[in-house]
Amino acid sequence: MRDEPNGLERREFLKTGLLAAASTAVLGERIATAAAPADKKIAPSAAGIPVRPFGKTGHNLPILGMGGSAMVQMFIRAYGTDLLSMDDRVAMVRHAYDGGIRYFDTARVYGESESIVGRGLKGVRDNVYVATKCHMTEPGQVRQSVETSLKQLDMDYVDCVQVHSPAIERVGFEGAMKLHAELVKLRDEKMLRFIGLTTHVAFETVLQMIETGGFDQVLLAYGYFRKGMDTMLSNQKVEYRDMCLVKAAERNMGIVAMKVMGANIFSHNAKNIVADAEPAMLERLPAAAIRWVLQDDRVSMLNIGASMPADIDKNVKTLTGNLTFTNEDRRLLADFCTKAYEAEPVKAMKIT
Repeated sequence: MRDEPNGLERREFLKTGLLAAASTAVLGERIATAAAPADKKIAPSAAGIPVRPFGKTGHNLPILGMGGSAMVQMFIRAYGTDLLSMDDRVAMVRHAYDGGIRYFDTARVYGESESIVGRGLKGVRDNVYVATKCHMTEPGQVRQSVETSLKQLDMDYVDCVQVHSPAIERVGFEGAMKLHAELVKLRDEKMLRFIGLTTHVAFETVLQMIETGGFDQVLLAYGYFRKGMDTMLSNQKVEYRDMCLVKAAERNMGIVAMKVMGANIFSHNAKNIVADAEPAMLERLPAAAIRWVLQDDRVSMLNIGASMPADIDKNVKTLTGNLTFTNEDRRLLADFCTKAYEAEPVKAMKIT
């Protein structure tokens, strides 16, 4: 990691970045006997959202998933909107299901996210694919972490537990593979069905992990705006990210794109990033960002967070419409991002 460049170095980063983007329950005794059905068939969606094979999992899923970080107290301000009540957020998860979404992503470190997702999916659990994450850095903590997630979700099993990016960044390849070994044990006990990994920035390490062949899916920061979690991605990081995509596709992994909206760049917070942007521009940004990512047919799933039900409705409308990435989309994203890269909140981010 290096400090944010200034002057010419930063201008070169922005120039190359824009060009690159433009071109392309109570658990108790059930823990030990939880049965993750090997022949599980997720209920089809009647919403008309495009379906793609989800890697080697055997599932064909609507390509729009719901991320669980944009609706929790700890992150809501970054998304530029207000926090809904707990009951309204639970209802929003069910609204997503009713709207055709079948993939739900959450994590222990997202505060109340797991409990919201679990409550929202009560009664339809076997119709959906639920992925959570393990952020522990010590192998001996993995079992307890997963058991706690199952309790928060009120589920007997999850479809996937992912080694979370913060853990990978802290313990590196060798440490992360020890965490993977513990998840294999829990998979054998049918507490989970598949094993994944995630990253906003540790693409070099994740590439090594993908190459082991031990993972079923990968969640990568992959959007037009070159943003990780709270840093900007250097050209080198983007190259490694692209290598992750190549290797994951070769190994028939489910490839999930996060940061499609740049986390808080293209959605509600866009008006705070580029204050003079016209409302019509802000309204069209999310759809253009979605269509940009969908140019890559290796992507199995768009993991997009929602802060309010209208976000879900808007994304479903986009996904059931014309998904051709147009020159108008290209100009829109380029014009907005030219200003966004120079906005103070973005300039304050380090480039990693």
